[in-house]
Amino acid sequence: MHIDRRQLIQGSLASMTGLRSPEQSRRSSRPATARFKALAFDAFPIFDPRPIDALAETLFPGNGTRLVELWRNRQFEYSWLRTASGQYVDFMKVSEEALVFAGNALKLQLSGETRDQLLRAYLALGAWPDAKPALQALRSAGVRLALLSNLTPDMLKGSIATSGLDGVFEHVLSTDRAKTYKPSPDAYRLGVNAFGLAKSQILFVAFAGWDAAGAKAFGYPTFWVNRLGLPSEELGSKADAEGKSLAELTAYALD
Repeated sequence: MHIDRRQLIQGSLASMTGLRSPEQSRRSSRPATARFKALAFDAFPIFDPRPIDALAETLFPGNGTRLVELWRNRQFEYSWLRTASGQYVDFMKVSEEALVFAGNALKLQLSGETRDQLLRAYLALGAWPDAKPALQALRSAGVRLALLSNLTPDMLKGSIATSGLDGVFEHVLSTDRAKTYKPSPDAYRLGVNAFGLAKSQILFVAFAGWDAAGAKAFGYPTFWVNRLGLPSEELGSKADAEGKSLAELTAYALD
C-alpha cells in the first residue's frame, strides 16, 4: 500500500499537537456511508461471556476454567450432533446437558442449584465495552441491525436488557425458529428472510472461526471479530476481513 509522505508527516504532527490535518478534518466532516445495507451479528461479538468464566471459578476454585472450556466445547458439539441426527432441542437444554457432562468428566459435585446458577448467567450477559459505540455508529449511518444466534430467544432478550440495548436491533433471530443451529444454511437464511435483502447486502459478524467459515460458505460477506486472536478454521471458506474489536468492524463496514 502506497503511503503519501506529506500525509504521513501531517498525521505525525497531528498526533503530537492534538490538531487534525486538513485531510483528516475533511474526512471527519463527511457523514459516514455504509458498504452494506444490514449487519447480522452473532451474539458474542456483542455480549461478553467472561462473567460466566468468573462465576465458574468462584463456584469451583481451581477448576472453573477447565469446566467452562469443556462445557463450551460440548455445547457446540452437542448442537451439531443433534442437528445431524435430527434430535433438536433448544440451546438452553443443550447447555444443560453439556454442563452436566463437563461436571461429570471433571468429577465435580455439580448440584442442581449450582447448575441452575451457571445456566442463568446466559440469561443476563452484559455487552463488551466497544459494543454500544459501534452499534450507534452503524445506526447513525443508516445500517439495519440484527442478532442471528444459536442462543434461545430468552437468552437473547435477557442479555439485550442487561446490556441496555433495547430497541437497537431491528430483528432478534434465534436459530430456534428454524429448529436447527448454525452452521446449517437454514439457520443463516433467517437473516435473509428477515431483512428481505440479498445475501450480498448483509454483512455477517462472527465471534467464532467456525461461524465465520459457515456464514461465508452460505454466501454472506463476513467479518470475524477475532477477540481471542485465533487462527482461521480450515473449512474451505474464510471471512472477508477480521479484527479484534468492533471498532475495526465499523472501520470496515463504514466508509
